[in-house]
Amino acid sequence: MNIILIGDSGHGKVITDIVKSNGDDVVAKLDDKYSEIFIEDGCLYGPLSHVKELIEEKRAKVIVSIGSNPIRRKVVERLNLLDKQYATCIHKQTIISPSAKIGLGSVIMPGAIVNADAHIGIHSIVNSNSVIEHECIIEDFAHLSPGSIMAGGVELCEGVHIGAGATIIPLKKVGQWSVIGAGSVVIADIKEFSTAVGIPAKVIKTNEVN
Repeated sequence: MNIILIGDSGHGKVITDIVKSNGDDVVAKLDDKYSEIFIEDGCLYGPLSHVKELIEEKRAKVIVSIGSNPIRRKVVERLNLLDKQYATCIHKQTIISPSAKIGLGSVIMPGAIVNADAHIGIHSIVNSNSVIEHECIIEDFAHLSPGSIMAGGVELCEGVHIGAGATIIPLKKVGQWSVIGAGSVVIADIKEFSTAVGIPAKVIKTNEVN
C-alpha cells in the first residue's frame, strides 16, 4: 500500500518506520512548512493542497501524522477526505484482540496491547507499550502516550491525551479534551476539558474549549 503522511515531524518519522516495517511505502509527506513540491530520497514533499491529486496519482491512502489532538482534528476537517481514503497503521509488534475495533486513520505503535472488545475511534494514537484492556472505549482523536495503562472498561472521550506512564483504574471515564499528566493515577472520573495530575490524579485547571 502507498501511504501519504500529513505532517512531517518526529511523530511522522515513527509512523514512517511502522509503514516500512509492514512492507508498505511512504510516497509523500505533506506539510504546509513546504511552499512547493520537491523530491528527496524518492519521497515527495510539499504543501497539503496537493493531497487529493496525489491520492489519485499514487493510488495512496492517508495518515495524519500529527501528535497534537486538536491540530490533528482541525487538519482532518480541512482535508475533507472520504473515509475510505484513510489508512490504519498497526505495527507488527503489537497484540490486538480479534474482537477489538480500530477506527480509520488511527496508529498503533510497537509493543501496544489492545484486548478483547476494546474500541478505538478514528484518528487516534496508541503509543509504544500502551495497554488498552478489555471493553475500553477510546473515542476519536485521542492520544495515549508511551507506557500508559487503561484498565478494563475505561472510557476516554474525544480528544483526551493520556501522559506517559499514566494509569486509569477500571471503569473510570475521562471527559472530552482532557489531559492526564505523565505518571498520574486516575481513580475517579475526570470532567471534560480538565487537566489532572498526581497520585491520585487531581484536577489542577480547566482547559480552553477550542
